[in-house]
Formats: sequence, structure tokens, C-alpha cells
Amino acid sequence: MTTPKKGRSCLDLVSLLVLLSVKCASSRGPPGDAAADSPSVGGTLPHFLQEPEDAYIIKSNPIRLRCRAAPALQIFFKCNGEWVHQNQHMSQEVLDPNTGLKVREVMINVSRQQVEDFHGPEDYWCLCVAWSHLGTSKSRKATVRIAYLRKNFEQDPQGKEVPIKGMIVLHCRPPEGVPAAEVEWLKNEELVSSLGDDNIDTRADHNLIINEARLSDSANYTCLASNIVAKRRSATATVVVFVNGGWSLWTEWSPCSVDCGRGVQKRSRTCTNPAPLNGGAFCEGMSVQKSTCNALCPVDGGWEEWTEWTMCSALCERQRWRECNAPAPRHRGKMCEGESHSMENCTGGMCTQNGKMLHDVKPQSMDGSNDVALYSGLAAGVIAVAVLIISVTLYRRSQSEYGVDVIDSSALAGGFQTFNFKTTRQGNPLLLNSSIQPELSAGPICFHDSVDKELFDPLPDMKVKVQSSFMVSLGVADRAEYHVKSQQEGYSGLQGRQPNMLPPNGPLGPGKAQLRSSGVFGHLGGRLVMPNTGVSLLVSQGAIAEDTSWEMYMLINQGQSSAPSEERCEILLGPEVTYGPPGLSLSSPVAMTIAHCAEVSTENWNIQLKRQTKDNKWEEVMSVEDESTSCYCLLDAHSCHLLLDEPGSFALVGEPLTQLATKRLKIAVFGNLEISSLSYSIRVYCVDDTPHAFQGVVSAETSRGGLLLEEPKTLLFKGNTYSLQVSIQDLPQFMWSIKPFTTCQEFSFCQVWNSNQQPLHCAFSLERFSTATTQLSCKISVRQVKGHEQILQVYTSVAEREKETLPFFMQADCTVTSQMGAKAFKIPPSIRQRICATFDTANAKGKDWQLLAQKLHIQRNLSYFAKQSSPSGVILSLWEARHQASGDLDSLASALEEISKIHSKGSAQSPSETEPDFNQ
Repeated sequence: MTTPKKGRSCLDLVSLLVLLSVKCASSRGPPGDAAADSPSVGGTLPHFLQEPEDAYIIKSNPIRLRCRAAPALQIFFKCNGEWVHQNQHMSQEVLDPNTGLKVREVMINVSRQQVEDFHGPEDYWCLCVAWSHLGTSKSRKATVRIAYLRKNFEQDPQGKEVPIKGMIVLHCRPPEGVPAAEVEWLKNEELVSSLGDDNIDTRADHNLIINEARLSDSANYTCLASNIVAKRRSATATVVVFVNGGWSLWTEWSPCSVDCGRGVQKRSRTCTNPAPLNGGAFCEGMSVQKSTCNALCPVDGGWEEWTEWTMCSALCERQRWRECNAPAPRHRGKMCEGESHSMENCTGGMCTQNGKMLHDVKPQSMDGSNDVALYSGLAAGVIAVAVLIISVTLYRRSQSEYGVDVIDSSALAGGFQTFNFKTTRQGNPLLLNSSIQPELSAGPICFHDSVDKELFDPLPDMKVKVQSSFMVSLGVADRAEYHVKSQQEGYSGLQGRQPNMLPPNGPLGPGKAQLRSSGVFGHLGGRLVMPNTGVSLLVSQGAIAEDTSWEMYMLINQGQSSAPSEERCEILLGPEVTYGPPGLSLSSPVAMTIAHCAEVSTENWNIQLKRQTKDNKWEEVMSVEDESTSCYCLLDAHSCHLLLDEPGSFALVGEPLTQLATKRLKIAVFGNLEISSLSYSIRVYCVDDTPHAFQGVVSAETSRGGLLLEEPKTLLFKGNTYSLQVSIQDLPQFMWSIKPFTTCQEFSFCQVWNSNQQPLHCAFSLERFSTATTQLSCKISVRQVKGHEQILQVYTSVAEREKETLPFFMQADCTVTSQMGAKAFKIPPSIRQRICATFDTANAKGKDWQLLAQKLHIQRNLSYFAKQSSPSGVILSLWEARHQASGDLDSLASALEEISKIHSKGSAQSPSETEPDFNQ
């Protein structure tokens, strides 16, 4: 409160009276007394021992201003240019023991109301004025302000993800306040200033700077602002220091996988230099490199010819030598077995003790007679072999009307064979028996996914002239010929011979060179299936934008594929598939499944995914063992699952690295009565073990009216250059006849190995002696020379069927080629969304999509998922593709349960980290 002007005039008058009284007293009294009573008479102006200081009013508590001066007769406060009333002063006078001067101290209180009521151009201020007999002195101005600190920060620090050794700058602008707030930083609730870390700098502008980020700098940082009124905390900023993965050095090349011939060697590196941490990027590039190698085959040593015998010595002995140089052992080859030195008695044991030889003539004559007998025997043997060869040649020419070059051991043996007919076997509705004869033409054959409804043309009439290993040994294999009535292309590896295959387009005619399936898909996604081919396409939910739909299709090329490279000895392992349309725009990859026929082994196969370019050439996209961010390839035992970003034509090809590379063949036996009621035809098919390839056989036999005589079996066919032999055995010869030398037929290795999804087949033409014979029992043996063998036991009734059967095109449709929306997926959409929300977000405990991939046994090429907007969603799409047949969620639920158990061992989970509940 300021003093009114009237009070100020009175105060000035009082001051003058005080000064006058001081002067009068000093003039009246003796000098000595004046000096004793007032030591300041001979001193200076008052000087302040304590001046008022700036003060802040906290809440409603008044503050106290204080002044001390000496020598001083009076001290008064002056605030905002006006004198403070005398009644508001509190004063006291004390004697300074050091100087003996009187020190006057004055205090006043200033309230919050006084400061708030003041509306001047500057802050509320006060100063002191001290009087002495020499004059007055003024103190400094002291300001009085109301203290406060607002709640909200002008700028909160923001979380960052920075690479290791990068710079981190966290900005902080504290709330407005009086006095200005001081800023401190907390790292995981601990003051940064107390850490003594020179790498962390807190500047005057309140920012926190980490000059070179370390893994230990990953923490929660908080800006703390405080003044005399309050403390304020900013929002917490999470700093994550990540480490991008780096490749280690390549290991040394492994030894060649084979000891002899063409093999493979590889070297590897790991993404551990350093390993990716805290969401850092995975290494790009291949983790494994493979290279073909040629191991030098061991060469065993061989003996040279013996040297001539030495002259007979005085001891009646002669000697000879030989060396192991024909050839010398090389490349881990064995040394020659036997002795390199030979010694014998040169007189036939007739040597006296003194070394003289006796009966020299008789041993020589005996040796001569032995040589004559030896040469006579050899000559007789040569003549016998020549006579045998001439006889066989003449016999073959006389039997040329049969059109075969095969020796049948069972036909030469003659005699009768006993046999028993077995009763009906249960378990496979496709198999025929003596009592029930369902026909393939009378109804559909439905496999796991569908049945083909196309109307196929009958198989062409094929007669095959084959060769056996027996004829090869006789050197007359070049006379073997192949007669095929349908149009076929020659095979360069068979010296102009034609392989016994179905037409190039399979059972379809030339106008139907492709199988096609299509469907319209929208934002909810769906599944597209090619019936009976093992090929499907999964479009994930959300891959297509809302309010948008695409008509998508898949095609399978039925003709000869140009994807395999002949130079690299590649073969086609599954059907060539195209999906579209071109220009398809998707936000996440599609999952394509293609069945294959390879026995998967990285040591023996180099399996690659190829894509057809715009100029109809094929380029390699990736090897199944490579790391790639353009697509993903997961190879199971019977199917390959692909994650593709763009439409196009794709093919899975395999390059054999060793002779142990193996592919699976499906072996099936069909039969039917021919035009003559006494003739019965048995056809044996050898086809790559894929549903697409086998469905072509089934469809063709259905058109022809063939019956499936035995459940199809799988044969493992090795890339060891040995041929495939098919023979019929145990045929009752007193009831059935077969042309001589036709019981064994043979496919060359190249025909089988390079069939590229096109079926091979051979036929056995049987004839019964009487129409009363209604049962047929025999064995079909299919074996690879020096390889595996399968036996198919045939028991069937051959009673003449009715002439009219159901047309093929009237078969029931038992398939759905496309499904849209939630019914196309095994995982309910709500569960899928919760899983993605849980695992797509990086978690400091490691509970993210990488752990989900590990638990679902997806442990390679994780860099592909890292670039996706929802890695967990793509992983679940891959899981859907792998489990489309089983439809079992147990494996997924088990993986999530394992993840839950791992994290239950730590601290309790927050609500956002709970596991999806499949029971909802």
C-alpha cells in the first residue's frame, strides 16, 4: 500500500526536524561529548550493510524486505516511487561490537494483494533511504513478483530410433514460469547429471544431446522442469538404439560332396557381425553360396607286365620284377596288391646240392604238351561263342514280326504256374476287384481339392519297341525303335528315338493348351484353387483396397515348358503357373502353392524359382536357399509355397548336383478289354509325382474307359543315369498268353528324368484262351536299374462290361475353385487382427513378429518379412498356405501358448500384451 501525499509531507517535515535537532545538539554540546555520543559525527554518509533483495511471492504468503545501514538515524522504504507509511516499518537499532557504530535495521512486509493491485510499466519494486547528519543514501531496487509454473510443456521430447554410433538430440521447452524453470533430465528415473557420463550433454537451451549412441543409451528419457513453486514432468520419450545386421566373413569352402565326379561345395556366412538388435535391419544377400566341383576320382594302381626271367643262377633260381605304374595310384587310389618281385626254381626242383641241373629235357617236353592243350581249349571256346552269336542273330530275324527285342525268362522256362485269386480288398474306393468293377468313366474321381470336368480325347494308340539290358550286352541295341502315332518332338539325348509319352499337351487337344481358374476378389481376400493340380493362390485380407475388386486368374501351361535350361541339366519339378491380371495392385503379397516331385535335399539339388520375362525368356528369381527381399520361397516335402508381390508366370526347376538327386514318380496300372473280347490291355504309367501330372493320366484313362487296377505307388528315381524297367510277372500261362519277349519293357534314363510333367506309359497286350476266364492275377514290377523297385499286385475281373456307360461330361462336380471372404481362411479375421496388433509392434522384451516366425518354424530369409507393412500378417498368410489341407489351428495355438509361457516368466504383461484368445 502506498503512502498518501499528505503523509509524505509530514514525513519530510519530520526528517527535517530530525536533521535540525542533530545539528543543534552537536553545536551546544562539548566536542568531546558529541564524539562520545555519536561516533559518526566525523564519519561519512550512511552505507548499507544489507540491501533489499528480489523476492517472489509463493501462493498467498507475503514476503519481507530488509535493510541495514550505518551510520543511520532513520531508514525508510520507498516502493514504486512512493514512501511506505511509517507504521508499516519495523525497525531496530543495535551496536556493532567491532566498530562501535550503531546499526539500524528496518523491515517491511509485501503481500500478494499489493503486487496484484499494482499496474505499472514495470514490476513491483522497493528501495531503502537512510539518513545521517551528513545526508541520505539509497539502496538498490528490489523487485517483488508472484511466482508460478504452468502445467504444460511448450515442447515435449519425442522418442527416437537411431542406429548405433548415431547422434541423439532430444528437445525440451519447459512450461512458462516465474522464476524461469530449471531443467533436468531423467534416464530411467535416474538423474542424468548424477551419472557422470561425458557422452551425454545437457545444453543451456534445455536439450539433451548424446554425441555417439550406444546400446546402453536405449532407455526412457523424461524432461524435469522445476522452480520455487512446483515441479513438472514431460511425456516420456523412448530412445531405441538399434544395430543393423552385418555379415560375418565367409567360411572356407566345404569339401566336395562326392569323392568322385561332379558334386557341390558350399560356404556360408552368418548375420552376426553384428547381429541385428532392437529391430535393426537384417543382412541383405545370400547366406549360403554353392558352387559345383569336380572331385578327381581315385585311380587304383595297376601292375606293369613282368620283366623277362633272369638267367638261371648257380643256385638254380631265376627272378623277375614288375612295377605299380600301369597306372600309378593317384588321388587316394589303392596301391597294387601282390608282390613286385618273383623268384622260382628254374629246374623244376631237380637241382643237386652242388647246383647242377638234372633231367633238363623231360620237364621242357612236359611244358610243351601243357601249352598245346591250353591253346586247343581256347580255340574251341571261341568257336562255340561264335556259333552261339550266329544262332541268336538268326532266331531274332525269324521272330521280327513280334516287334520286340526283349528276352523273357518266364517264356523260356515253360511249364505251368499255380496261382490263387485273392478276395476283395477294402480301403480304396478307386481299386477294382473280382466282384465289384466301378468304371472311371461312370463317375468322378475326386481328390483332395477337386475333379477335372474337361472332356479329354482318348489316348493315342501307341506301340513301343523296347530294348533290354540283355540285348545291350549282345551289342544289338541300336536296332531298337520307337513307333508313336501321335505327333511328338525328338529328344536329342536318344539319338533320334521318340520317347513313349502322351502328346505334348497331355490328354488335352492342341486347342486346350492351358487349364484356367478365375474369381473376383475384394478387400476381404480369398482363395483360388486349380482343381486336382496341387496349385492354389491365397489373397490375404486387406491386400486389395476397400471399394476395389479384381478378377484374378491362374493358368497352368499344358504344353512343353521352356523354363528348364538344358545347359545346366535342369528339369521341371512342378507345373508352370501363371497368375494375373497384369497390373494387379496389392498392398501385401499373395501366397501361391505349387506341388513338386523332388525329394528335397540341399546337398543333392539346386532348386530355383524362375519367372518368364516380357520377351518370353526365363530368368532366375531366387534359389530356395537364398536370402531375398523380392520374394519368399518355402519348400516343404511335397509343395513349394511362394510369397509373390507381382503377377507373372512362374516355374520351379531343379538342377541335380549329385547322382543322389532323386525325384518321385507316381506308378499307376490301368486296364480294359479291347475290341476283341479275348484281348485285355494293361497300361503302366510312370509320371512325375504331382497331382497335376497324375490328373492328366486319370482324365485320359477315363475317356478311354480304363479301370484302375491297383492303388498308385511312389517310386524314387535317382539321377544316376540308369534306366527304368517295367515287367509283368506271375501271369497264369495256362489261362493267359502274351507275345514272347514282351514281358519286359524299358525306358531310358533321359526319357524318365526329362519327362517334365509329361506322362510315360507302356502297354502289355494279353489274350485269354477262353471267355470262361474271368479273373486276372499278375504282378507289375517297376524298377530302376541299381535303384528302387515297386511291385503292383493286380487282381481284377475281366468280365465284359456293358457297352453303355455314363458320359464323362456328366460326372458330378465335387469342387469349389474359388472362395471369398472369411470362409476362405482357417484363422478367423478377429483373431488374425489381434495377432497382428500384438506382434507387429516392436517390444523391448523381444515379443515381436520374429518370435512368432520362429515358433511357426519360419527361420530363414526373415529380411523379406521385415520390409512388409505387417510382417505378422504375411507370416500368417504363409501359415494358411501351408495348412490349407489340414485346417487345424492346433499348431498356431501351440505356438502362441509357447510365446505366452516365455513371457509369463518375466514381469506381468500389460493389457496390450496379452495373447489372443482362440476361445472367443
